[in-house]
Amino acid sequence: MTETALTVHQTARPSGFPTSGHFALVESPLPEPAVGSALVENLYWSVDPYHREMMDDMPGGFALDAPLEGRAIGRVIASRTPGLDEGEIVFHRKGWRTHAVVTPEEIRRLTRFDKVPLTAYLSTLGGTGLTAYVGLTRIARLQEGEDLFVSAAAGGVGTATARFARLLGAGRLVGSAGSAAKAGHLTREVGYDAVFDYHDGPAADLLAKAAPDGIDVFVDNVGGEQLAAAVGALRAFGRVVRVGTISQYNTAGTSSPRFDHADIVEKSLRMEGFLVSNYIDLQDELYEFAVPHLQSGRLALDETVVDGFEHIVDAFLGMLRGENTGKIIVRDRTQAPPAV
Repeated sequence: MTETALTVHQTARPSGFPTSGHFALVESPLPEPAVGSALVENLYWSVDPYHREMMDDMPGGFALDAPLEGRAIGRVIASRTPGLDEGEIVFHRKGWRTHAVVTPEEIRRLTRFDKVPLTAYLSTLGGTGLTAYVGLTRIARLQEGEDLFVSAAAGGVGTATARFARLLGAGRLVGSAGSAAKAGHLTREVGYDAVFDYHDGPAADLLAKAAPDGIDVFVDNVGGEQLAAAVGALRAFGRVVRVGTISQYNTAGTSSPRFDHADIVEKSLRMEGFLVSNYIDLQDELYEFAVPHLQSGRLALDETVVDGFEHIVDAFLGMLRGENTGKIIVRDRTQAPPAV
């Protein structure tokens, strides 16, 4: 067992897009668990768009020169509590570090399923998948045959939304992405009917071409111009599911999207945002929905895996630049499959 631990600290507040200079990798002696706690060696880490928002000077944001937080999966390697046994695999939120001291109240034991890899609990079965599931079933209340538009369609939530929507009987699926290569992948592999590169012109024109008959639901991970375009394209009784505003995270002072507010009334539209943390009670329902499809192969995992904790900052910055397809996960090198 290693005698040192590594932790990522944020050292400064970014103005605009963050860089590696806003972070520091700090080495320290391996922490010792106090009575009532256990030491976890982390194996998988999640980096998520909301981390960028947390970097700003905001209530509940990341403190400077302190360990960052995030979703992680690890193995208990030393325990001083009867509530956690050595060797147990647990989920917790003390990520961005190689080792974490946790109490039984700070972890969640993972319900293990045959043929389901651990990474799924940070992607399709984790907060990413739960966001997509809640957005479709509780916020949009998707009905069979309805047409969707999803922004940031190549991201973790975007790919999960498309795959879940297909299983729920959605009609036409339209997405936006940051490159022609991603657009091609999404239509070939993920189940989208049409995907446009948002760099190719005004979002309203691109959406009108991809969905000439309009849409019923917009799952919005981006905000900005694409939100305005979607409001114009929604049919009567359409719904906007607000998941995130990644287009504005790195551009301070960005103005709100301009759209015809009369559309909200005249088309009886509904726009609702949510925090997935308020829907944790649906975790078992997500398992019941998704796991059989994962086991049968009907539901695939969309993941970009980066090996080595030392690359977690690069993985985070790459995610913000849109370099990933699906959920981006950092994996400890010991968990990588053997070379063939």
